[in-house]
Amino acid sequence: RRIYMLAATILFYDQTQKVVDLHGDIPWSEAGMIGANGGDYTASLPKYDKAIDIYTKMLDDLKAFADELNTIVVPSFVVTPFKTQDLINHGNIDLWKRYCNSLRVRMLTRVSGVASLQGRVNTEIGEIVGSPANYPVVTTNAQNIKLSVFSPTTDITARGFQSGLEDWNGNIAGKKMIDHMKTNADPRLRAMFEPGGNSGGVYNGLDPMANRTDQTALIAGGTMAIYNRSTLSRNQYFPGILITASEVKFMLAEYYQKNANNAAAKTAYQDGVTQSIEFYYWLRTLSADNTAGPLTPYTGGEVTTYLATAANNWDLAADKLALIATQKWIHYSVVQPIESWAEIRRLNAPTFNFQPDNANAQTQPPVRWFYATSEPTYNAENYKEVAADDKLTTKIFWDIN
Repeated sequence: RRIYMLAATILFYDQTQKVVDLHGDIPWSEAGMIGANGGDYTASLPKYDKAIDIYTKMLDDLKAFADELNTIVVPSFVVTPFKTQDLINHGNIDLWKRYCNSLRVRMLTRVSGVASLQGRVNTEIGEIVGSPANYPVVTTNAQNIKLSVFSPTTDITARGFQSGLEDWNGNIAGKKMIDHMKTNADPRLRAMFEPGGNSGGVYNGLDPMANRTDQTALIAGGTMAIYNRSTLSRNQYFPGILITASEVKFMLAEYYQKNANNAAAKTAYQDGVTQSIEFYYWLRTLSADNTAGPLTPYTGGEVTTYLATAANNWDLAADKLALIATQKWIHYSVVQPIESWAEIRRLNAPTFNFQPDNANAQTQPPVRWFYATSEPTYNAENYKEVAADDKLTTKIFWDIN
């Protein structure tokens, strides 16, 4: 049953990475031990592990898992129950290999600016791209790692997406993304957004630098674009996205660019954009909702035109990392917000302006989250070790910009 442990740990490390990227140091290696400690609560209070140490441990293990998955033999009596109980890849070992190696690429890219890890980053990503047979990654949308919804009546559902995005006008489109998509005729625009009901079919994004009164009036007037309800928030078959081909391609484009392989970087970048367009139109095919009305399919010509525009053209870009960062931001959107926020902090791109919140000490968006208030209450002694860094301005170790 070793395959169960490998699969579960890969998923666990994916989720651990997200928590580290939000908070930094976290209780980890000693967490969850109350059962092993015979119910002794005080003996089970966990120390905080350093964020860089957690990343290092996970990268070490994932590299070993990648090799082990190439040789593992799953006994016949395990194959059938594993296929049934594996809610992510349904017993497909090849997809678990791709998940493992794609997660490695994501984590290695995230720490690529850390001086002590740069040698490892170049070596391991080089091994992955140099040996696709041994270290396959997610390369097509058919290989995307996700938790599928087969029936909206089961416990595995996307029912909460509507309230999560639409309540309190949370689905109002931002001006920066809408303007970029409109100016460059992005084929994703109509799949990702709807024009405001009173906008005459024109997509308008809300300017965060407008004053509060004007923003409120614009939202109430119904002229602001919103995230496409049929594709996203009211799509009850919306899958839980873990890793997509597009994000892997954008990370590899960054790796190739930093290693002076312009041709490979361009190919990876353009593949990432193309697959992102395909991804959003595929999401719409899952939906049984038609609130947004029919969606006109995109054409190959639209994709070619989009990639040729001045703002998206690889050959014309003076700052190719900023080009990649912009496409990551569009692709992640509201589907993978934690990954989006991490990459924006790491690359400082795209750049944004916000109204200062002078009613709070933190007047601009933070670079990390506070720890849960239960930590200083129930894990007080260990929390003392990290209390000085429990600030919204404390950068995560990989955020060196």
